Amino acid sequence: MKALDTNVLVRFLVEDDAAQTARAAALIEEAVAADERLYVSDVVLCELVWVLGAAYEFRRAEISAVLSELTRARHLRFDSSDRVSRCVRAFADGRGDFADYVIREHARAAGYDEVATFDRALLKQDGFISP
Repeated sequence: MKALDTNVLVRFLVEDDAAQTARAAALIEEAVAADERLYVSDVVLCELVWVLGAAYEFRRAEISAVLSELTRARHLRFDSSDRVSRCVRAFADGRGDFADYVIREHARAAGYDEVATFDRALLKQDGFISP
């Protein structure tokens, strides 16, 4: 099984470099044809959100749509599809960064109910508290 780095997903999604896009697409097509799953880590998803927003000026709604499509892709595997889906929904509806919701979901999975933060926007959301 292969894992994907952020830059491979970016090339596949934004198609801004013809040669790298073709290589990324070929890798994904090979996995689909072989009925193999490609691993996408939570760190890669956090980087992907940042790159799409900062470098490609995708809006939050566009990023949320991309993430939703990725979570539904049969040929991709995540640490926890349920956790990633919760993060995507929280990001779509919330004001925090995607990474904030990943941090919260990892904390919850580890048995912690709250994340202490100075981020005022997050303090209005479930699972975040002021230190």
